[in-house]
Amino acid sequence: MSAPTVKVGDTVPECTFWYVPYTPESDDLAACGIPTKLSTDAWKGKKVVLFSVPGAFTPTCHVNHLPPYLQKYDEFKAKGVDTIAVIAANDPFVMSGWAKATGLKDKILALSDADAEWSAKLGLDVDLSGRGMGFGKRTARFAIVLDDLKVKYIGVEPGPGVSVSGADAVLAAL
Repeated sequence: MSAPTVKVGDTVPECTFWYVPYTPESDDLAACGIPTKLSTDAWKGKKVVLFSVPGAFTPTCHVNHLPPYLQKYDEFKAKGVDTIAVIAANDPFVMSGWAKATGLKDKILALSDADAEWSAKLGLDVDLSGRGMGFGKRTARFAIVLDDLKVKYIGVEPGPGVSVSGADAVLAAL
């Protein structure tokens, strides 16, 4: 990963993510749902917590990064957070499957940053090619707090594991 190009005080670049919105019918693992678009414009005037993982269902992302955000959902809401979203370069169907498997329901959006394009605009993409697993270009592990599309906090993991992008670090920054 190169150095992040986004910093506190910046307005994030526009992006349109794909995701499968939660519905009670989508609790059925056989239900695929219809992907829809979500623009960053929807976050104007809102406080948003975004955290990014290199891949859905991967060990650190699945076990250590995402669960604390769901467990502490009420704490984020008590601090005025309007939207919490997890971002990965996986397609919207994989992100939807991961949301179902982890019980996100309508609490945390599972957004597809296709080809890590938005993350690349932030300098927060990583090339995981050459590992023999087909990972390719991915989103780095990071967290961003936005207030009216302006960056108020950014935590980019310096190596393996979850610290500055984890739920506790983000809650402390709010």
